[in-house]
Amino acid sequence: MSTLVWFRRDLRVHDNSALHSAAKASDSIVGLFVITPKQWKEHDDADAKVSFWLENLRCLSEELEKLNIPLLVEVCDSFGDTPKIVVDAAKKHDCSQLFFNREYEVNERRRDGLVTEAANVEGIEVHSFHDRIIVPPSEIETKDGRFYGVFTPYRRVWDTKAMDYAKVLSKPKPLKVLKIDRSPIPESIEGFDFSDARSDLWVPGEAEAKKRLKKFATRIDGYNDWRDIPSTAGTSLLSPYLVAGVISPRQCLAAAIKHNGGSLSGSEGSTTWISELTWRDFYSHVMVGFPRVSRNQPFKEKTNRIPWRYDESDFEAWCQGRTGYPIVDAGMRQLNQTGWMHNRLRMVTAMFLTKNLLIDWRWGERYFMRKLVDGDLAANNGGWQWSASTGTDSVPYFRIFNPFSQSKRFDKDGAFIKKLCPELEPVPSPALHDAKKLSNAIEEHAVDYPAYVVDYKEGRERALAAFKSL
Repeated sequence: MSTLVWFRRDLRVHDNSALHSAAKASDSIVGLFVITPKQWKEHDDADAKVSFWLENLRCLSEELEKLNIPLLVEVCDSFGDTPKIVVDAAKKHDCSQLFFNREYEVNERRRDGLVTEAANVEGIEVHSFHDRIIVPPSEIETKDGRFYGVFTPYRRVWDTKAMDYAKVLSKPKPLKVLKIDRSPIPESIEGFDFSDARSDLWVPGEAEAKKRLKKFATRIDGYNDWRDIPSTAGTSLLSPYLVAGVISPRQCLAAAIKHNGGSLSGSEGSTTWISELTWRDFYSHVMVGFPRVSRNQPFKEKTNRIPWRYDESDFEAWCQGRTGYPIVDAGMRQLNQTGWMHNRLRMVTAMFLTKNLLIDWRWGERYFMRKLVDGDLAANNGGWQWSASTGTDSVPYFRIFNPFSQSKRFDKDGAFIKKLCPELEPVPSPALHDAKKLSNAIEEHAVDYPAYVVDYKEGRERALAAFKSL
């Protein structure tokens, strides 16, 4: 009898726990991927992200074919229909076992539980594996058995366990040939618009992800120096591949450990990058331990009393990159044009919306998810709640980024700003970082650029008053 491997956000053949284990347990495997358009829409998955998933699904199908594993693709509305789809596929192709990698979001965990129940009823053995992050969420707990809500003590425990999970698994060898045709990969999905997808920026496939990781490893020592400069390629640019599971976090950690000569600690750059991988784990840990954060609730429950503004006009100006603050506008235009935003700018734009405009962080969180090719519930939610001072380890409410100070520090020559806001090309670079000079330069050069949507000082004082009211 054959084995069914259910792929989700693990679109790779290398270092895939479920696939690796299935190949050891069986000499013939059938692959399955279930497309759930309605559910993806309800989860605010971006057009760019779904397009990227399909492109990588196509690459996965080709790689699996080399291993004699046909990939079947089924379509149903939502997660509720998935148990029947999975069980029917197993029964149709005489599969006595089901293998898959666990997911940690609330709806996904409920879906996987229902699939497991349905499979057990039919006598199908179910094997699930930890694979999506480095250290399983339940493996790290406080002395009294609770989930951590603060990063630093979590990191101390993570450091003692990470090496145990850093082993990279090999891809399976070719298996027994099955007389099953693989499914065609759809070119489009109802409800999603792929016309603006940037496959030139995000080349699909494991080979591309490995290439990026290898290239980044050669310059990882400078990561700490360059990661905050949006005009340079100072980051790994691997986030879309990690979210889709085209490369695993274990592979990333293993590359850093190798660079460090077999240790978690090394150069400042590699140590900082490993810390970023740890944050990725931590936000999933928080999501599992405190599921309210994935239900539109703040980690700090008292912050539900903040009198947020719900100003549609101000929000639209922020969405379009027309706030009058160059670094904020450049970041938002990068998001809208590419489906991705530099991490430093994610913090700057998020804090501008939640503090300077005092608009509910949930509006911004949703907008990001609907645009990001690397949109991930845990990381996106964690980042937004950090910026809004509502989450775990969040920035103190009185620490509010000054957009002009941020641009002066991280885009001093204005290269990034002028690339994304070309109308500001006539403006001398120093004026981009000074409110008064910018206004004068815009008037002097007759630049078509919006006035400030809010005065920085007034917006800051408004935010401070709102948070102090708690």
